[in-house]
Amino acid sequence: MSQPIDEMPGHLIRRLNQRSTAVFQAGIKPAPIEMTSVQFAALDVLWRHPGIDQAQLAALIFYDRATIGEVVRRLVQKGLVAREVSPEDRRARILGLTPAGQAALTAARPLVEGLQADILAPLTAEETAQFMALARKALAG
Repeated sequence: MSQPIDEMPGHLIRRLNQRSTAVFQAGIKPAPIEMTSVQFAALDVLWRHPGIDQAQLAALIFYDRATIGEVVRRLVQKGLVAREVSPEDRRARILGLTPAGQAALTAARPLVEGLQADILAPLTAEETAQFMALARKALAG
């Protein structure tokens, strides 16, 4: 007998990702600028690692290099990120937060941090800690 879909880890992870995305989109509405969870991750990484290029950004948020260009393009279009040609490698694009990007991240961060508990709301604090440890272990493998 084959395994039911609701007992497959991939299916449950996909559903949890859907829940996470829905919680993020609902909770980010009060922010001064519309952004996706991937855009938030990109802004956060650029704040922590100013002056990195698009390839480094893709690696740090675990996003494919082919798609990160579109994420960056939208952030540049919104005025949140500045993109310049690298003086060392003309093919690379160096990224940094603009003042508007810094302000948007500062406004969004407390909202996003507050949403984290909502994603795993049915779990106790101990279960949440266990889930986080197991998720990190699964991703490290």
